[in-house]
Amino acid sequence: MFICGTENVSLVDYNEKIATVVFTAGCNMRCPFCHNAELVLCNDKDYLVEESEIFDFLNKRKSLIDAVVVSGGEPTLQKDLADFIRKVKATGRAVKLDTNGLRPEVLKDLFKENLLDYVAMDVKNSRAKYSLTAGVDVNWNAVHDSINLIMREAPDYEFRTTVIREFHTEDDIADIAETITGAKRYFIQKYKDADTCFEHGFHAPDYETAQRFKEIAAKKVISVSLRGF
Repeated sequence: MFICGTENVSLVDYNEKIATVVFTAGCNMRCPFCHNAELVLCNDKDYLVEESEIFDFLNKRKSLIDAVVVSGGEPTLQKDLADFIRKVKATGRAVKLDTNGLRPEVLKDLFKENLLDYVAMDVKNSRAKYSLTAGVDVNWNAVHDSINLIMREAPDYEFRTTVIREFHTEDDIADIAETITGAKRYFIQKYKDADTCFEHGFHAPDYETAQRFKEIAAKKVISVSLRGF
């Protein structure tokens, strides 16, 4: 896989597990507020991390690392994603995949092989504002297919939305909640201002607004939590 970076030990990327995080290069979205813009545009071979380095680390930390998180960027763009995950599973680790849901056909194949233990999907915004928020013309049917597939097939999962004052309203959250009605877990994440090669000038909503978002989503989703507020 085209890997641009790793985090050897993470205590926050996989609930109740100590994980190694692998960041893949490239993305099929251009969210103007992207926190990992350097990964989205990463195409310089100088940044490539060899898979052997990752597995050498995992072999040396057999009793420490419980799981591997494949993040990005957008991992489902990697042609050899399934091969990489098979190698991880062979070490006895759980695998979590972070995805934007634009390639449900990839998710379907991964589920068919029982390669995923946890899936975290970003739901960018309401249906009416999805393409605006993603920065590209989004095929909503693909997003919807991935949501349904994850809810039906994933052993465990979460949906999450990074909320931004300039993009998200109470009506948007209500529409997102309607889309993921019955989901077991939904996180409303606080936007963190960061240097990005895309646009600047975005802001997180205040805590009171985030609480209202939570109350709205809780009408449709089993468990709703704020993250980072």
